[in-house]
Amino acid sequence: MNVAIRIAPTPGQLALAKKLAAGGGERRPVAITHVPASVYTDPARYYLERERLFDRRPLVIAPSALLPDPGMAVPHDGYGKPLLITRDKEGAAHVFLNVCRHRGTRLVEGGERVCAARLVCPYHAWTYGLDGQLLALPRSDAFPGLDKDEFRLKRLPTLEAGGLIWVAFDEDADFAEPEALGHDFDAFDLAGQHLFRSCTHDVAANWKLIMDAFLESYHVQRLHAATIGPFFKDGVASADTIGAHQRSAVGRDVEAIHCAAEDWPTLRRAITYTYQMFPATILIVSPDYMNLMTLMPRGVDRVLVEDFMLIPEPPATDKALAHWEKSWNLLDGGVFGAEDFRAAALGQEGLMSGAIEQLTLGGLEGGIKVFHDAVEAALR
Repeated sequence: MNVAIRIAPTPGQLALAKKLAAGGGERRPVAITHVPASVYTDPARYYLERERLFDRRPLVIAPSALLPDPGMAVPHDGYGKPLLITRDKEGAAHVFLNVCRHRGTRLVEGGERVCAARLVCPYHAWTYGLDGQLLALPRSDAFPGLDKDEFRLKRLPTLEAGGLIWVAFDEDADFAEPEALGHDFDAFDLAGQHLFRSCTHDVAANWKLIMDAFLESYHVQRLHAATIGPFFKDGVASADTIGAHQRSAVGRDVEAIHCAAEDWPTLRRAITYTYQMFPATILIVSPDYMNLMTLMPRGVDRVLVEDFMLIPEPPATDKALAHWEKSWNLLDGGVFGAEDFRAAALGQEGLMSGAIEQLTLGGLEGGIKVFHDAVEAALR
């Protein structure tokens, strides 16, 4: 299928492509480095990461495509707090605490998308707009002098940029880097994609083991030998950083000249771009679709991974539907679920055994060291 991308690649995206056309190569010299095993197994370290990374920094909570139209809301509990993502009648995205301001009842139950102009608390029918405003309450005479503006839903700092909705639990969180990344995602028309499927995986592994898997291509032809491995060249990759975030390009099994192209259809057939957004989000840009994965740590050895598959437009025919279903089953159920996530869980078991004191990284795994150095810097 052809991908209808109208926007040109950014200079940074083209620079990575040109490195691949010249034969690839990591940005660091080939050398052996190490990561302590304890960073994946120490409960105290996990709680420090929750406090310094997940409680303070902006986090991706969903693609814009989750709420394609005004008047939509989706409950979200993945980060351990009751949240509510909404798109109000003006089209603005918000993230609120999913808590009625009257008596603290969960405002919207379940986890499915709700299409409604108003949200009504199931307990006492206090009614809110999707912008958080308290619109009405029964027997208002029982609350003399109540100022509705003071009883808006509690809104968390929220930014929508480049097709992603970011949220922070810290009022002083800095959204400068998410805004900068948005320009790269605009080049993929991420905001214009259609959400085809999503699935949340409960993985028995430390969240960083999932991030590690998408920071190197060394495993692709080994772990994925029966699935996507044959589509890629071995060890042909390039990468750089945008602040604490990483941007990488892995060469597919095509002629190197195609990596030097400057149009998206050719580039996306030749290169898989991956963005590792700090601390714990991954965007993979395949030839005709994208996968966005948000990682939500729930323990030192447990992480929820929500996988969103984004396609250019809703399937218009049975043939198109079958095409996307095949891709979804290959990636979410096969490559990710049965291979990447399984490998992470097996790795967690091995690390928890105490068999090794450190992980050993080769020259094709430099992105992992860059990531762990960024984690260490953020924890200081």
